Amino acid sequence: MFASTFIFSFIFAASATFANDVDETPKKLAYIASDLNIPFWAIMSKGIGNKAESLGFEIEHYSANNSPKVELQNLIDAIEQKVDGIILSPISSSTSVTLLKLAKKADIPVVIAGIGTDGGDYVSYVSSDNATGAYKLGQILGQKMQEKGWQQGRVGIIAIPQKRENGKVRTQGFIKALGEYGIHKADLRQQVSFSYAETYEFSKQLIEQHSDLRAIWLQGSDRYQAALDAIKDTHKIGEIFLICFDAEPSFLELIPQKVLVGSAMQQPFLMGEQAVKDLEDYFQGRPVNKETQLPILAISENNIEQNLLIINRNVLGLVD
Repeated sequence: MFASTFIFSFIFAASATFANDVDETPKKLAYIASDLNIPFWAIMSKGIGNKAESLGFEIEHYSANNSPKVELQNLIDAIEQKVDGIILSPISSSTSVTLLKLAKKADIPVVIAGIGTDGGDYVSYVSSDNATGAYKLGQILGQKMQEKGWQQGRVGIIAIPQKRENGKVRTQGFIKALGEYGIHKADLRQQVSFSYAETYEFSKQLIEQHSDLRAIWLQGSDRYQAALDAIKDTHKIGEIFLICFDAEPSFLELIPQKVLVGSAMQQPFLMGEQAVKDLEDYFQGRPVNKETQLPILAISENNIEQNLLIINRNVLGLVD
């Protein structure tokens, strides 16, 4: 009897130790981003890394450099590395479909962050409330143009690809707000390379081709200087507003100085943390919301001061 009890206790203890060893093996995650050279995705990557580290996860970051071919190879590499979970910020809502199919075949759970998908299976989708954020930004510009008596002027848009779901709703929300002020869109140019040269050329074309242009909306942040340079080189300083989406550290000075009218600031650091949290909940068998929309901060000279703390952490990723 004693021997049987001893053997059972030994087996139970060994099994428990083995289970603990398995449980304590760090989860391996992969973050597959469209382009980590773009500050927004770099900051999200930082938020992902911050949360992963706090949970004891290992994380590998992949950048597609805006190339669908590289994006696909990154996904294949992550699968070959036998990662436990993937966070995906795809180049477009269409390219994500193939990536999700491959991840499902490999039985790897995926959380989508920032850009949606046209189909496929995933654990959750963490996004920004682009429609509301863009609408509030349009209100800021509409009010500013109204104060100047520029309601008859039009607004040019330099947009992210409109194949992306976030791009579509961003444009729709902004135009809706302008319409409430009786302001119309001049033209829309879609970014492809996201380069300084492209942004400068688009800005210059909008200015030269539309004599009634009174504002440019750049649906991004990192190439704002190209738009400002185009306004300067066409001798339109003081005659054309620039308003942006997302944020750069320099915006903390440029908005109060009225160089920029304002910007709709997503919270990429917080989005990254939420994406990792969703995977952790999935691993633990806890319920996960299929979609989480985080608010966008519509920032102007009137409210930037009161939002500095949240901008520094959640928007710019400036954490210790």
